[in-house]
Amino acid sequence: MAGPGRPRAFDTDEALDAAVEVFWRRGFAGASLTELAAAMGVNKPSVYGAFGDKAQLFQAALRRYVERNMAYVADALERHTARECAQAFLVGNALAVTMPGRPAGCLSVQAVATPDDSGEYAVLAENRATVQRMFADRFRRAITDGDLPAGEDPDELATFLITLSSGFAIRAADGTPREVLLAMAERAMAAFPAPATDSRSATSKENTHV
Repeated sequence: MAGPGRPRAFDTDEALDAAVEVFWRRGFAGASLTELAAAMGVNKPSVYGAFGDKAQLFQAALRRYVERNMAYVADALERHTARECAQAFLVGNALAVTMPGRPAGCLSVQAVATPDDSGEYAVLAENRATVQRMFADRFRRAITDGDLPAGEDPDELATFLITLSSGFAIRAADGTPREVLLAMAERAMAAFPAPATDSRSATSKENTHV
């Protein structure tokens, strides 16, 4: 048993999971430290001792959220082709923002409403920018490897995906059903460039008919 004045022990991961839920539902500004501590099952001194202030707790909760709820990003980046990568990301995102038993939408998109929220907007914006850079690098390699046509812009393709995923999060929070978002993911793939090998094959066929 903890001695007088000593914060009692608690499971950090479980506490962060509870904090994620509060920030997700209430937003950074709407979540009070009292509400957060109650959801985490600890007192305020324990929160301060383990995580620091509310902003630091939010950053820890965001890291936990990325680890648990955005594993589909790493999975997508490991796919064999750029097209498989893009499709896995969009489908994974559509599933993640409509997960039964969890708040609809995405913590990294919705937790901070305006750029004035104590710098937390910048934290989330940087998180999205990091993911976008990862996809841009993946598509850049695909161009080098001949998987995507040389004329494609990897940064533009990455922006396309991140913009769609942010839109999915907002629409999910508005109540858009999962099947609708999955259909939109499929439609978006029609705008994604065909593999370079397909382009070369099509050119070869055209030349044989000249």
